[in-house]
Amino acid sequence: MSGIDDVTHLEEELPLQELPLDAWHRARGARMVGFAGYHMPIQYEGIMAEHTWTREHAGLFDVSHMGQIAFSDESDGKAVDEALEHLLPSDIKGLKPFRQRYSMLLDEEGGILDDLMVSRPGDGAFDGAAIYMVVNGATKYDDMGWMIEHLPDEVVMNHMDEQALLALQGPEAGEALAALIPETADLVFMQSGAFNWRGVPLWISRSGYTGEDGFEISVPAADVTLLADALCDLPQVKPIGLGARDSLRLEAGLPLYGHDLTPAVSTIGADLGFAIQKRRREEGGFIGHARVMKELADGPGSKRVGLKIEGRLPAREGAQIYAGGAQVGEVTSGGFAPSVGAPIAMGWVSLPHSAEGTALEIEVRGRRIAATVAPMPFVPHRYRRKA
Repeated sequence: MSGIDDVTHLEEELPLQELPLDAWHRARGARMVGFAGYHMPIQYEGIMAEHTWTREHAGLFDVSHMGQIAFSDESDGKAVDEALEHLLPSDIKGLKPFRQRYSMLLDEEGGILDDLMVSRPGDGAFDGAAIYMVVNGATKYDDMGWMIEHLPDEVVMNHMDEQALLALQGPEAGEALAALIPETADLVFMQSGAFNWRGVPLWISRSGYTGEDGFEISVPAADVTLLADALCDLPQVKPIGLGARDSLRLEAGLPLYGHDLTPAVSTIGADLGFAIQKRRREEGGFIGHARVMKELADGPGSKRVGLKIEGRLPAREGAQIYAGGAQVGEVTSGGFAPSVGAPIAMGWVSLPHSAEGTALEIEVRGRRIAATVAPMPFVPHRYRRKA
């Protein structure tokens, strides 16, 4: 996968930081690599085995490198809502307590600075914060700088660097977590809540980045080892590394920031228009609104698509995509998909060549291989939704 290739060839300008679970990972035989400024586990038993275990059981991922941010004000969150509706294209005012939404930070030209999750904790959680946000680890400091620049003085932003973040993913994740915290069984996809486990305060959302049912768990860093041990003592759960996280999210058709999403690409072309609710489209008022509206009306110049590849040779990030003799796009993520049993890829292609079923070619190692624009996800999502 492109993400795996990247993490094994990073040139770090600053010393790598350690995650709260660094010693825990090493004690379990993790192979550690530099990623997003941290020593992180890329695999334990092997990427293929960990991928398959997560699809069949439940995998525990350490995603504590992500940025956790709380926003508050002195007016019951009204100033926060107003400020974040300027920064984000999503409906923040309509976000109900204990619910979360996928959203993005856009620049003045409508390019994507980051994608993120935003939720409303409700009374009591995170010292009464009005909004809780999780941003990508590699961009968190840039994100916070951008937001500080655009937030009014009455809004307080707190980087919650004392919190760790775990993701429990897979078809048996619900059963596993309920064995420790029975109340979590009532959560459905994109719902969240505050829980207490052995005196440890947890913020848990039913969400994730694999296409499977699962949870993301914010836990005080001082208590994360205790929780990770308790989860991995369950028969359904094993620790899983970055490598399988990348192959799982690619099969699920989920974009990776810095690869499939960058400031050069747009929300509509990325097929993320669902994150911009009707009211926001009509009212505007958010940074990057002009480009969003133009592309909704006229269509984007290019589009993020899935690609099924003939044969066994995978196409990696940066491989050029052709229609006949003309280059029409570029692969942004790619690799062998264990659950599909074949190589797949994600890439950006010009709009006339983006329709499902379009036959294309990808240049790999000096030769062209056949590919077809395919619907995403490559593996069906299995989120636990309301009946």
